[in-house]
Amino acid sequence: MLRRAGPSLRHFLLERNSSAGHSSYSREAKMSRPVQARRLEGIDKNIWVEFVKLAATYSKVNLGQGFPDFPAPDFLREALTRTLSGGNHMLHQYTRAFGHPPLVKVLAQFFEKLLGRDLDPMTNVMVTVGAYQALFCCFQALVDEGDEVIIIEPFFDCYEPMVKMAGGTPVFVPLRPNPPKDGKLMSSADWQLDPAELASKFSERTKAIVLNSPNNPLGKVFSRGELELIAELCVKHDVLCISDEVYEWLVFDGKQHTRIASLQGMWERTVIIGSAGKTFSATGWKVGWVVGPDRLLQHLRTVHQNSVYHCATIAQEAVAQGFQRELMLYGKPESYFVQLPKELQQKRDWLVQSLDGVGMKPIIPEGTYFLVADISPFKSDVPDDPNSDEPYDSRFAKWMVKNKVKGSGPSCSFYPGWVCAHPSSGWGTWSSPTLGHSRLQPAPEQHPQLHMLPLPRALLPSRSPLSTARPTRTTTPISSGSALQR
Repeated sequence: MLRRAGPSLRHFLLERNSSAGHSSYSREAKMSRPVQARRLEGIDKNIWVEFVKLAATYSKVNLGQGFPDFPAPDFLREALTRTLSGGNHMLHQYTRAFGHPPLVKVLAQFFEKLLGRDLDPMTNVMVTVGAYQALFCCFQALVDEGDEVIIIEPFFDCYEPMVKMAGGTPVFVPLRPNPPKDGKLMSSADWQLDPAELASKFSERTKAIVLNSPNNPLGKVFSRGELELIAELCVKHDVLCISDEVYEWLVFDGKQHTRIASLQGMWERTVIIGSAGKTFSATGWKVGWVVGPDRLLQHLRTVHQNSVYHCATIAQEAVAQGFQRELMLYGKPESYFVQLPKELQQKRDWLVQSLDGVGMKPIIPEGTYFLVADISPFKSDVPDDPNSDEPYDSRFAKWMVKNKVKGSGPSCSFYPGWVCAHPSSGWGTWSSPTLGHSRLQPAPEQHPQLHMLPLPRALLPSRSPLSTARPTRTTTPISSGSALQR
């Protein structure tokens, strides 16, 4: 058998690997091409990450994220326990990709009652990994390159980056304050859309409008008249409506939440988004849903099946049992959907009184568990940095975390010049991507710097997290054993 002349391939590779030059090359070689997809440009920052880390570093109560510090209702936890310990081993396996059959069935029954129309659980309902994934599916399935999406300010911070990731262009329209003339505290109802300004945002490029009612963070519950205005424009311009209604059961003062899909001409162009996290105070379960016409949901199902594909079966089963209970008790005093807003309204009233007492001017929310307050009287307490362009609300939030007993985050996440906090523990502030929209920067006499706070169910007046005196630079830490510490 003839052998090839010259050194073998093995000999050549051994010599090459042993050379100093090769070793140096291996250590220094780097990819020169960009690795980041263009759709991620400008959306990599997340305010929650920054302020959660800050609160943990200084061991403060974190009010920046929207989750309660009280347990889910007993009946829901008992349903989960039964599901976990029961004999049906298939509940530990995959279920239907677009929603566990018992859950989509009871959701269809519930929304048939709410919307006044027949629903097919298999085509008009889809279960998602929380409302966050529901939003992602909507934007990915319905928004194309060059489409414009109208977003009402203030808004939940993920709307803008999700629109951009889908290739769309956000178009902003603000709620504008109309302060009462009698000197009373403002209500979230005093913040309204200007009809002409809203109409001017619709064009042939408009694909959808995002509606969030009750609104996070302002707490505004859009009236039927306001929704009819939006609906009229959607029909006129053939525009879709992505309706984020996760706080649908957290409405105060006898207000009624109107679902825009129930208005004339809106069912066929609306996707309703809901959340068991907000509905049953169980945010960690990550069970959400969308309700809408099959002609829209079929495209959401395509995104879902090619991304998440499936949601936790056990959590879906427990949520289904929770809805079955609430369906039987619908409208009755013992319903959780009746009890929860009453309890939160008491906390809201107490918190409004407390904030007003320390010199802030809270805006009384009609719903959700957030509250917005004017923090401008505290501006002299926050050190100024002439070399930084960081907004006041962001600096205030960080100052609070580092020097006071409460952790929070700035509200520029929702609207320029705002600060926010979550109601489950105390107060705080956070910043947002919308800060960069200088065209929306309010004049000082129009929109004072704002601070948002949520309404903690777990807080009682006897355990007030707020001093009755105006805050100073004196640090007042909360011990690790405090009831306010999560």
